[in-house]
Amino acid sequence: MSIGNIIDGVIIGISASIPLGPIGVLVIQRTLNKGHLSGFVSGLGAALSDTIYAIIAGFSLSFIVGFIESQLLWIQIFGAIILIALGLKIFTTNPAIQLRKQKKKSTSLLQDFFSTFALTIANPLAVFLFMAFFAGFRVVGSENTGIDNLLLIGGVFAGAASWWLILSSLVNLFRSKINLRRLFWINKIAGSTIVVLVVLAFSIWISKEYIF
Repeated sequence: MSIGNIIDGVIIGISASIPLGPIGVLVIQRTLNKGHLSGFVSGLGAALSDTIYAIIAGFSLSFIVGFIESQLLWIQIFGAIILIALGLKIFTTNPAIQLRKQKKKSTSLLQDFFSTFALTIANPLAVFLFMAFFAGFRVVGSENTGIDNLLLIGGVFAGAASWWLILSSLVNLFRSKINLRRLFWINKIAGSTIVVLVVLAFSIWISKEYIF
């Protein structure tokens, strides 16, 4: 067993999570609306999804990769639709009504976790991202034992989870300074950002795959 496998996994997990795409915006929005724990648990859902794709990439499950490649267009369309719907929902959410609802019923952390997991798992391109990271770091090879790979994957989850803890903690520091008016505009900006990011990413992917 080597501590180097864990460190490599942590670096890869953080590197894959840092880009603030739609999921990052969602975690920020949930932290501001619901609190630090909700934002962090939402991030853990994304971390678990990333870990699953890291397992697929690391253990070279070619038949799963082949299925993803063959159905990539439909999977991308489905994922884009779900994320756009999420962005529109956030955009149209009235924070005052939302806060009143939260006071009447407790927030389901389990729902936060699995909703973010489902949204992140709908982006199968992540498996190729981890393939690139593993190849770049040269951490996957025939000489690796099962324990080595297990430590690597554990490091990936730990790195991704650490990033979401850091992000939600930083956002939570400014949460007390956010009033309803500011929260209203944060919802508008967060929802719009998610929609724009999804449409832009999908358009770029379509242009590369089917036009150029």
